[in-house]
Amino acid sequence: MSPQTAPSVIEDSLPPAAAKVQGVNHATGLKNMQLLIQLRWIAVVGQIITIAVAHFAYGIQLPLNHLLTVLACLMAFNVASQLHWRAHREVTNGELFFALLVDVSMLTFQLYLSGGATNPFAFLYLLQVTLAALLLEAWSTWTIFAITATCFAGLALFGVPLSFPSDQGRGLLNPYMQGMLICFALNAALLVIFITRISFNLRKRDARLANLRQRAAEEEHIVRMGLLASGAAHELGTPLATLAVILGDWARLPSFTSDPELLQEVDEMQAQVHRCKAIVSGILLSAGEARGESSEETTVCTFMDELVEEWRATRPSATFVYDNRFGLDLSMVSDSALKQTICNVLDNALEASSHLRLEVARDADTLTVTVTDHGSGFGAAMLANFGKPYQSSKGRPGRGLGLFLAVNVARTLGGSLTARNRAGGGAVVTLTLPLSAITFEEDDTHGRSR
Repeated sequence: MSPQTAPSVIEDSLPPAAAKVQGVNHATGLKNMQLLIQLRWIAVVGQIITIAVAHFAYGIQLPLNHLLTVLACLMAFNVASQLHWRAHREVTNGELFFALLVDVSMLTFQLYLSGGATNPFAFLYLLQVTLAALLLEAWSTWTIFAITATCFAGLALFGVPLSFPSDQGRGLLNPYMQGMLICFALNAALLVIFITRISFNLRKRDARLANLRQRAAEEEHIVRMGLLASGAAHELGTPLATLAVILGDWARLPSFTSDPELLQEVDEMQAQVHRCKAIVSGILLSAGEARGESSEETTVCTFMDELVEEWRATRPSATFVYDNRFGLDLSMVSDSALKQTICNVLDNALEASSHLRLEVARDADTLTVTVTDHGSGFGAAMLANFGKPYQSSKGRPGRGLGLFLAVNVARTLGGSLTARNRAGGGAVVTLTLPLSAITFEEDDTHGRSR
């Protein structure tokens, strides 16, 4: 008789603080149960074939009515399980334990009706214990062990032996030896497949845990940087305001107004001071301060147009192509963190090449921002560690934080930031964000295509 096997995916035990990890954990448990249901259908088919061969081919007298009744109960339980677990929900250890307990019970009934402990398929109990050891908690595993041992002892005491031919010298021609061979092959094959899949899933789990630890370290690093940046922003506010006042006074002095070259330099210094003040305001805004003063409703295209205009004004040396293909415009709230992210990507590209291209597009419900440069591209090590802190080809201490922050802002918004090298030279950095994270509901009054 074919066994009622259990799933080959171990339930992960990941940190409960991560909501996405909990979702993966719940999906793993559901996958376990759904796989168990699929394998139970295979067991039903195997039992039908085994009963038919034993009864009609070997002439072994079996209580077909009772065997088929137990089989019908197993099928009914599997149908009910399939309907119950169709909806996505968490599967607990207790529910997996109950499913394995049903499998053990059905196997016991089938063995009792077909020879008890003398049935060669009685060794399938070992498979059930192995599955429990791999899938269940310790108390559940020992409970399954105690139940299977009790069932085997009960079959030895109360089971009615099958009437096999007495000639054991025929080797594999003897039906009992054939059953033993099939049982051994079935146990061995299922265990090999099961253990292999479990090992694979353990490696996947370890990789996910390592990734979570890395992300936790990066987020902690961001928190420390945020505290430092917020404190520095407060401290820089006063000297920047003082510099702005001094430069304003200089611009009105006769010695500067009479010299156009000096006056131009003062104007440039004032522009840079205003830029520094805007950066400080953005840091405070991202830290949750003065948010009500700066947040305002805008649209995706307006947000990108103003960002590009401001970036162009402060980087006049760049040869910059802007291509907005977003199409039908959508309302959004101006986000300084997103603005700084895109500017960081543009600044990083400008350091590699003075020829840049920025493309804005929409793919279904996703915003795609692509920055292309004509520099030397990323090195293999940079691509492998893209988005990690202090990964920079500039060779100067403290660099490599711009892309690191950009990657984490994109991740926080549910998107991603990826990089690749162009075949003809240069690099392409692509920011993808779900529109639901940055926009309101679609507004048909802002249609525009560029």
